[in-house]
Amino acid sequence: MFTKLMIPAGYMYKKVANKPAGFDVDGVERIYSVSGCISDDFCDWFNQWKHNGYWFFDAPHLMREIAQQKGIDLTGMTLFFYKVFGYQWNDDDKLWDVFGPEESFPTQVALPRSTKLEGFDVVTYSAGSGAEHSPLSCNYLAKKLHVNANCLLNTFEEAKDHIEAGTLSHGEPGPYRIIEVHLVEGEHRAI
Repeated sequence: MFTKLMIPAGYMYKKVANKPAGFDVDGVERIYSVSGCISDDFCDWFNQWKHNGYWFFDAPHLMREIAQQKGIDLTGMTLFFYKVFGYQWNDDDKLWDVFGPEESFPTQVALPRSTKLEGFDVVTYSAGSGAEHSPLSCNYLAKKLHVNANCLLNTFEEAKDHIEAGTLSHGEPGPYRIIEVHLVEGEHRAI
């Protein structure tokens, strides 16, 4: 049907949360979800208009500029780099639709020198803009699945299979996007 087309989508500094109390999922130590429901983004950045068409940032310096303007200390935050699958799952029609970045925002992602792949998240985009929810963590659906220490799926195939099987449809409404989650090496700051 289609190939595994992963597209560089951008960067985000996040305040990574350790496993919350009551999040009874064996092996999970921290939450690397793309959404900001548990592990917050570095600030409320939407109205700064420096994000790209995937609603991430083309380069880390753009977030550092916002943080400086808002007086936010990025010490202790973690820098992530994301790649997104070039299709999103339409749960109503049960099929994959091609999608791309919002055209009104320039998107020219600068590739990082070195990253470490941490896993795959499934993220809801019912409004078509920023990441809304990560059902694995936001809706505790990780309790039903095998996830890694970061509350992410280990492979793209697992994410795709769970989406198509409807395993994640008991969370927030889609469409669902598969996002490859990387730590930017040399920029990671332990919490």
